[in-house]
Amino acid sequence: MSVDPVLVRIDSDLPQSLERLKELLRIPSISTDPAYKADCDHAADWLVEDLKSIGIAASKRETPGHPMVVGHVDGPGPHLLFYGHYDVQPVDPLDLWDNDPFDPQIEETAKGRVIRGRGTSDDKGQLMTFVEACRAWKAEHGTLPCKITFFFEGEEESGSPSLVPFLTENAEELKADIALICDTGLYDSRVPAITTMLRGMLKEEITITGPSRDLHSGMYGGAAMNPIRVLARIIAALHDDNGKVTVPGFYDGVTDIPDELREQWDALGFDHKAFLKDVGLSKLAGEAGRSALEMIWARPTCEVNGIGGGYQGAGFKTVLPSKAEAKISFRLVGDQDPAAIDKSFRDMVREMLPRDFEVTFDSDGAAPASVMSIDNPAFEKARHALSDEWPDEAAFIGSGGSIPVAGYFQTLLGTESMLIGFGKDDDQIHSPNEKYDVESFHKGTRSWARILDALSKQ
Repeated sequence: MSVDPVLVRIDSDLPQSLERLKELLRIPSISTDPAYKADCDHAADWLVEDLKSIGIAASKRETPGHPMVVGHVDGPGPHLLFYGHYDVQPVDPLDLWDNDPFDPQIEETAKGRVIRGRGTSDDKGQLMTFVEACRAWKAEHGTLPCKITFFFEGEEESGSPSLVPFLTENAEELKADIALICDTGLYDSRVPAITTMLRGMLKEEITITGPSRDLHSGMYGGAAMNPIRVLARIIAALHDDNGKVTVPGFYDGVTDIPDELREQWDALGFDHKAFLKDVGLSKLAGEAGRSALEMIWARPTCEVNGIGGGYQGAGFKTVLPSKAEAKISFRLVGDQDPAAIDKSFRDMVREMLPRDFEVTFDSDGAAPASVMSIDNPAFEKARHALSDEWPDEAAFIGSGGSIPVAGYFQTLLGTESMLIGFGKDDDQIHSPNEKYDVESFHKGTRSWARILDALSKQ
């Protein structure tokens, strides 16, 4: 089976493909808000019917939360598992949207045509690039080039509470030779990418309590220890003067990237000065002696995401607060153990407390990093297929973010993940006026057709 007629079909059917995407985008499948439960069900039903329309045996699978959609098609060669999510983020603040977020529109912009609306890039538009590639392949050849399982989740934007139980209960059905995940993006508008590293995450909220009540600073200041001062000392101690995290054992399991990968990243020509200038900064922070890309993609971090304590309203209230709190997150890489780091962090905080003070911890979840082995020949096949579609050669890259499903596929299914997406940094995902380039949707669909062709060949 040749991919060439499939590519021609994708080109000719682009208007119809965009109309189908609009239909899905009109469904307000906001998973975190119970008011939209029926809409999430509707989106799952829509996907089931759309898969069935191209001959895929699909069904909606109920969970304690929102349903999963699973579809199967038999074929020769390798077994591919394709993952995407149909749920979307809330749209607030609504007044910052130029149009109804669930009335998608095609717009002409200075950078080309875009489709605007909630879920266009994250993740309905990305999900549909693969479905449309399969539709075109089926239309031209009457069958798909290999065995494929379609797996669409409805809770990714609300913490995926049903995902691990579902994967555990259905592991035998979902196991595949490789998993394809479409929730990432391009390196830039000319360079497609396969993400091979995802950082893990550990989140802790700490509350430091000292005096039994807020104290008058004139009566107690100097004599009584201030919880904010204690918290500030703890936070300041989390990094040394060279930017390294000081939590004992923090770097256990962290290894340097291979020279070959470092050379490939250097060849991307990343301009950290322009990167920082876009957000009003100029000085590179982080670990001394590390490149910006290395720090973002392959090094662990410790960041303070929020601090509270004392009076924060208008004017002044001269008190020593009873409590102070902070939200602290760690991005993890390699084989770092979230549980071991969490214990070490808690021990460090407790050891720094003055007499009479206590601390409480509230963990908001943890997940280890995911590292995909590019020694698998499928990765190089996919990279070449992408390079045939885009202006510049595809790159293996890392990601500063966390996509836990990739790790779950590894640990629960024994399936390696390949993360390929066609979003752009300015797609405004999770923000008002989210958009997806029509070119990204079109070329992304063509890219999946090429990848299916490459991976199906032994």
